[in-house]
Amino acid sequence: MRWTPGGQSGDVEDRRGQSYGGGFRGGPASIGIILVLLVLSLLTGRNLLGLLGPGTIDSIESPSQTSGPPGDESPEEKRLFQFVDFVVGDAQNTWAQLLGNGYRRATVVVFRGATPTACGVGQSAMGPFYCPLDEKVYIDLGFYDELRRRFGAPGDFAQAYVITHEIGHHVQHLRGIDSQVRQLQERRPDVANQLSVRLELQADCLAGVWGHSTAQRNLLERGDVEEALNAAAAIGDDRIQSSTGRGVQPDSFTHGSSAERVQWFRRGLESGDVTSCDTFGRGTD
Repeated sequence: MRWTPGGQSGDVEDRRGQSYGGGFRGGPASIGIILVLLVLSLLTGRNLLGLLGPGTIDSIESPSQTSGPPGDESPEEKRLFQFVDFVVGDAQNTWAQLLGNGYRRATVVVFRGATPTACGVGQSAMGPFYCPLDEKVYIDLGFYDELRRRFGAPGDFAQAYVITHEIGHHVQHLRGIDSQVRQLQERRPDVANQLSVRLELQADCLAGVWGHSTAQRNLLERGDVEEALNAAAAIGDDRIQSSTGRGVQPDSFTHGSSAERVQWFRRGLESGDVTSCDTFGRGTD
């Protein structure tokens, strides 16, 4: 992918220089209440932690050290951080053009190990994720090593696909799609996984819409599209379940099969049209 290191989007928060214990100094009752409110907040899309009295959440340990790159940052990691910053800024500029005043920029938090979020403690093992309660994307750059080594999906455009998929979740949040899905999942728990799959496939398609814009601006290089399609296939539910030695169980899918993820990313990539990303078109009554 064609890009120039050194620019700063202003959309990335660097917490790699922080250490975080991720524990609670309060008693079991306080922990239970906080966890319940976190779950309810995720289900309703509202920050219910505000119902707690002042000082209740001072039991959450705060990070030590200041934000910024760690002292042991390698040249390779520095370049990767700059690339993430470039993709985040470029993708959000694209969505600001597509959605106009309806777009509010998200923050992407880059961390190591663990970090506090409005959705609970974010950990590296969770992989990249979007928290609608604080409208932030969280990623440990070490995930890209796993993407390359475990999933066999190297390349900068594969890395860009991962980030822009999460920004796709932010677009869904701004349009109220995620809250509608959560409400429907509450009413229809029998199709909760199917609805989750449709939400994830739509985020794949929205990532493809951004990818289309990069092609129009001549930012793509030979092999970039294949890198992204390979990454989409590599993290399909069926591929992941097979790699763990378990049988493939479609009823337990939450993100979609490899073929579905490739299909929807390609649809956004080829059309560049948000309306082509209606994974809910046939709905669930």
